[in-house]
Amino acid sequence: MAARQPFLRYLNQLQAQRIDEELMSTHAFSIDQLMELAGLSVASVVEHTYQHQRSKPLLVVAGPGNNGGDALVAARHLKHFGFAPEVLYPKAPANPLYQRLVTQCKDLDIPFVADISSAVVDARYCMVLDGIFGFSFKGDIRAPFDAVIAALRATSTPIVSIDIPSGWDVELGNVSGQGLEPTVLVSLTAPKLCAQFFQKTGRAHYVGGRFVPRALAQKYNLATPKYVGSLQFAQWVDEDTSQ
Repeated sequence: MAARQPFLRYLNQLQAQRIDEELMSTHAFSIDQLMELAGLSVASVVEHTYQHQRSKPLLVVAGPGNNGGDALVAARHLKHFGFAPEVLYPKAPANPLYQRLVTQCKDLDIPFVADISSAVVDARYCMVLDGIFGFSFKGDIRAPFDAVIAALRATSTPIVSIDIPSGWDVELGNVSGQGLEPTVLVSLTAPKLCAQFFQKTGRAHYVGGRFVPRALAQKYNLATPKYVGSLQFAQWVDEDTSQ
């Protein structure tokens, strides 16, 4: 009998792109649907981790791409979960998809703030949800996000990063030394290679990928964690406990 091939536990950039493409082609997910599922997973992790701090606002920082869309969806769910999210959206695109997400947040009276400083973040917010850059990020951190990330790096407020800590290379990690160092990482679909550099001591790593079809997981031999009950996330562990 042939030995079982080891599960694929971390995706490189090309694999992550291909899996996203197959979700939207072979498996018929729309981009709106994937953002909704991702944002719900992220919001569920935040609720699980910070439910004891609902009396204090939290800051959602949204970038111009899909990670920003995930962050806006998460903000909406967090409002329904009883939190008080506020959104910083430094470079909102003209794409109608993102404009709809903004409208949905504003219809829930979620405030949008113009800028931040590390002092304001420390004084006002219980945590920060980082949805600035995703796995397509490369190169230098450009304006206006350089100032935003610098302010967040100077704060002591805990940060939850969506899929990739902003400023990190998807495969090599925080090679520039200028990226965020989050307390919690929520990998979407499956962890990316940079997650191997996420220090586990005192930090938590979760996966929000319960929507991945079994056929897709089998095709790529993905390591998939065990999701319990109705939870939309699972804690990532180093040893192989894949389903």
